[in-house]
Amino acid sequence: QKLVKLAKKKGLIPKWNESADMEYRRHEERPKPLNQAVMFCLMDVSGSMSEDRKANAKLFYWLLNNFLKRKYEKVDIVYIRHTQTADEVDEETFFHDRKTGGTVVSTALEKMNEVLEARYPLSDWNIYAAQASDGDNWTNKDTQYCVELLQGIVPKTQGYFYTETKEQSGSDLWKDYERVQEQFRDRFFMGHIRKKDDIWPIFRDFFSRHETYETGVSQSVSGYSSYSPSR
Repeated sequence: QKLVKLAKKKGLIPKWNESADMEYRRHEERPKPLNQAVMFCLMDVSGSMSEDRKANAKLFYWLLNNFLKRKYEKVDIVYIRHTQTADEVDEETFFHDRKTGGTVVSTALEKMNEVLEARYPLSDWNIYAAQASDGDNWTNKDTQYCVELLQGIVPKTQGYFYTETKEQSGSDLWKDYERVQEQFRDRFFMGHIRKKDDIWPIFRDFFSRHETYETGVSQSVSGYSSYSPSR
């Protein structure tokens, strides 16, 4: 319920919409898992990402991170930003420091792999990742390489969430990521954030479908998912 109130404060949910409150209160009654999770936040901060696009991506991360912090006893957050190179940075730098440059998306995935292998053994951690991009990439060859990297990364995760902030749909990156989605429908999810009002429905839809795959539920839930970690 607190998360719903916070989301309303951020303007992600209309204040008159009480259905999400009721749904979340129902799930809040369940025991809180005592497991630990790590959340990888990957964001394109290149010149083609406008401030509005970055702001929408940041709100999605904020919502997702707060959700996980309420579901796990311990949550680590790893922030990775990229242009033509990728860096692991702290939260303040990730959300507020400006950086421009070209776009090589694979660098962020490589950096995630590097951090994952160095610090987060799969036997001890539930792995989540969220990637935000406007869909632009340096070359189609790099986009193909991203697909190859994701085919190795996604099976290690409990959920990988790709949000595209471009106003028009149909980027080459989106089209190739659809191949990954087809291969890993139980844990790779995609959504378009064209404007701020899209953020809450996408978040809700991601976890609704995630719940369906994890529990075998035949229909999606409305509001928040009551996902229970597999580890």
